Amino acid sequence: MEFAHDTQVLLAAAAALVNTRRADPDPLDDVPGFAAWLAEQPYSGRRAGSDDERRAVRVLRERLAGLWPAHGEDDGPDRDGTVTLVNAILAETDARPHLARHDGWDWHLHVTPQDAPLADRMGAEIAMSVVDLVRRDDLSRLRRCAAEDCDAVLVDLSRNRSKRFCDTGNCANRAHVAAYRARRATRSSERPSSGAGGPGRVSSGPSGAR
Repeated sequence: MEFAHDTQVLLAAAAALVNTRRADPDPLDDVPGFAAWLAEQPYSGRRAGSDDERRAVRVLRERLAGLWPAHGEDDGPDRDGTVTLVNAILAETDARPHLARHDGWDWHLHVTPQDAPLADRMGAEIAMSVVDLVRRDDLSRLRRCAAEDCDAVLVDLSRNRSKRFCDTGNCANRAHVAAYRARRATRSSERPSSGAGGPGRVSSGPSGAR
């Protein structure tokens, strides 16, 4: 069973928000950077473009980071802890789910009014997308990048749950190159040498032989 399109979009948006913590510079450090980042995100409705709005989204970012397991934990987030966080966000944002259709999107779920504060709308809509994972006991789709030197988060929406690397860098390619080099090094170390006792050039006999 595939996830609804808006659920996929919002889960990916949640990961994108959390991953701004590791960006250099952090786009949420100032209003211009925040505005540029926000322009690429899928959120509709009112945007104040103020420093208070930026600060509120930064607070939300830290809370949403708790949806992902720590680096190296493969079992996914704690389900009960996730429910506690999701319920808290929905309560604080006065969530009132309703269907909406706009900007070329067919009927989809909105959770707050379009004129609600941006951080409230973001938090409520992301929380509702996580509800789908909780109900399906599928929180293991919220993962950390498998690269040892990367702590980015990701959402694995593949059918066979095979996504292991983030989209923020070149982690998958670097891992594949490293694995290839390791295999070559192993084969080279196992290959017999052509030194003493091994096959080599056939001698033509003692010096002076006719």
